[in-house]
Amino acid sequence: MADIIQLLPDNIANQIAAGEVIQRPASAVKELLENAADAGATEIKLFITDAGKALIQVIDNGKGMSETDARMAFERHATSKIRNIEDLFRIKTMGFRGEALASIAAVAQVELKTKRAEDELGTYIEIENSQVLKQEPCASAVGTSISMKNLFFNVPARRNFLKSNAAEMRHIVEEFTRVAMAFPAIFFSMQSNGQEVFHLEAGSLKQRIVQILGSTYNAKLVSVNEETDYMNIYGFVGKPETARKTRGDQYFFVNNRYIKSAYLNHAVNTAFDEMIAKDSFPSYVLYIDLDPSQIDINVHPTKQEIKFEDEKIMYAFVQAAVKHALAQFSIAPSLDFTLNAEIQGLDAVSKPFTTDKKDAASSSNLFKTFTQKNQAHFIEGNERSELKHWKEFYTPQPPEGGVEKRAEIHVPQQLQTSNYKLQTLHVLPDTPLLQLHNTYIIASTNSGFLLVHQQLAHERILYERYGISAHGQQMATQQSLFPVTLELAGSDAALLSDLLPDLLTIGYQVEPFGNNSFVIQGIPADVLSGNEKNSIELLIEQFKHFSSDIKFSKREKLIRCMARQQAIKAGQSLTQKEMLVLVEELFTCGSPNVTPTGSPTYLEFKEDYLDRMFGR
Repeated sequence: MADIIQLLPDNIANQIAAGEVIQRPASAVKELLENAADAGATEIKLFITDAGKALIQVIDNGKGMSETDARMAFERHATSKIRNIEDLFRIKTMGFRGEALASIAAVAQVELKTKRAEDELGTYIEIENSQVLKQEPCASAVGTSISMKNLFFNVPARRNFLKSNAAEMRHIVEEFTRVAMAFPAIFFSMQSNGQEVFHLEAGSLKQRIVQILGSTYNAKLVSVNEETDYMNIYGFVGKPETARKTRGDQYFFVNNRYIKSAYLNHAVNTAFDEMIAKDSFPSYVLYIDLDPSQIDINVHPTKQEIKFEDEKIMYAFVQAAVKHALAQFSIAPSLDFTLNAEIQGLDAVSKPFTTDKKDAASSSNLFKTFTQKNQAHFIEGNERSELKHWKEFYTPQPPEGGVEKRAEIHVPQQLQTSNYKLQTLHVLPDTPLLQLHNTYIIASTNSGFLLVHQQLAHERILYERYGISAHGQQMATQQSLFPVTLELAGSDAALLSDLLPDLLTIGYQVEPFGNNSFVIQGIPADVLSGNEKNSIELLIEQFKHFSSDIKFSKREKLIRCMARQQAIKAGQSLTQKEMLVLVEELFTCGSPNVTPTGSPTYLEFKEDYLDRMFGR
C-alpha cells in the first residue's frame, strides 16, 4: 500500500503560515512598521492604496540590509534576533520569528529596495507567490522601501473575506496608531490614496499622545512614573472626566510592544474605583519596562498576548502606580450628594440669580431686618409681610436665546385637539396620566394600572421608527443653516467613514472634509439642532460599545445606538399631551412590552393582585 503522508510544497506551507500572521491588510502594516522600527529608523512613512488591498508601502531611513540579508529575509524562520533557545527569552525587538516577510511574500506581490550606508549600491528584489522573480543591484537611499501589492491575489477566497475599504482602513489606522504610540521619538507619516492622514513629528510621549488622541487630552492627562528594581511603569492616565462607555483609548506597552491584557486592564479599572461610573472605562497609555526573562512573548502569532512570570506582582504594581498618580494630582473620590431629580429641576437650582432679582431682594424690608443691627422687632405682620411673595423669586424665566433644549416627544397632529381620546387595548380614555419621579407614567386600565418607564418606552418607539427608515423609508433630513465641522481621532474618523451610508438612511447627512474632518450638513428632522457635533460623537462611542456583539449587523447596531441616544431620559418632566403620545405610540409598536435589549418597558398591576396585597 502506497504511503499517503507527504510534505507540503513551500509555497503552500507559506500560505498556511501566512493565514496566522497576515489576516488582513492591517496585519501586514503592523509587521512592516515594526521591522522599520527595529532597523533603527528615525523616519517611517506608510503609503496605502485601496485600504491596503492594492498597495501597502513602508519607507524607512534605517540601517538597511546587505544583498544576502535582503534575500534571506524572505525565507521562513530566517531571523537576525535568535541564535539559540535562550535568546528567545531575551527579546527586546518587535519582530524575531522571521515569519512576517515570508508570509507577506506568500500572499502578495512584493518589491524590496534596501541599502546600507557602507554600500555603494543597494539591492532590488521582486517576489511573487514565494518565488524570487528578480534580484539586481539598484540605486537607493540608505534604508529600506518595501511594497506589497494585490494582497491575497493568489488566494481569492481569503480576499473575498476582506471587509469594506472603510472597515479595513479602520484596522490599519489602529495598527499604525499602536506602533506610532510605542515610538514617540520616531517621525511617522501615513498617506491613503494620496492624501495625508497622519503627520506625527518626533517628540515627547505626551506630544505623541495628543497628536494621536486629539488636543482635548492636552490638559486631561495625569503622569504615571514609578521605578523599582523589578520593573518600571510610566505614561499617562486620563482624568476621570475622560472615561468613556467603551475601551477605545486604552494602550498597554510592555518593553515597547503593544499588548492586550484583560488582567492589567482590570488593575487600572480598580485604581479608578469610585471615581468613574461602574460601566465606564478610563483612558490610559502606559508603558512597562522589565527584564525580558520575566515574560514570554512567544504565545501568539501576532505577539499581542504575553505571559508574565508573576502576574500578581504586575497587577499590584500597576494598580498602586495609577492610584499613586491620581492621589498626587489631587484627583480623589469626592462625596456625591445627589439631588432628587425634582429638586434639580427647580428654577432656584437650575437658573442663575440675576441682577434684577438680587436688587429686588436686597431692597426689601425683609432683607433689611436680617442684615441691619437691631431690626428684628421690625419684622412685619402677616398681612404686610413680604414673606408671602417669596415665590416670585422663583418664577420660571425663559432661558437666554429662546426655548430650553431637551429631548422631546413628537406630538402628532391629531393630539393637538383636546377631545382626542387615547385608543388602546389597555388604557382608559379620558383618564389623566400621572408622572412619578419624572421617570414613570401611571396609566389607569380596565383591570388595574400600568407603570410605564418613560425612557425605556421611548427607546422602543424610536427603535421601531428608525428600523423602518433604515430598511426602505429614509427619514427626513433637516438641512443645517450653518454646517458644523467635526474633527475626530484617526480610528474614529475611519469608523465614521464606514457608517456614512447607514447614517444617511436615518437622517444624518455627513460628508468627509479631509484629514479626519467631517461636515455635518443635516440631521434627522426630529433631532434638536445645535447639538449635532456631540450627537455624532456620542453615536460613535455607543456604536463602539456595541461592536463586540457580532450577532448584530452594522445597521442594527446603529439603530439601537440612535434609539438609546435620542430617547427622553429618566428625570425629565412631561406634559399630559407628551405622556399621552408616549403611551399611545408604545402600544402601536410591534413589541411594546420590551426594549431592543430585552428590558421591560412597562409593568401591569391588575386589580385582583392589588386586592391580595391589601388582604382583600
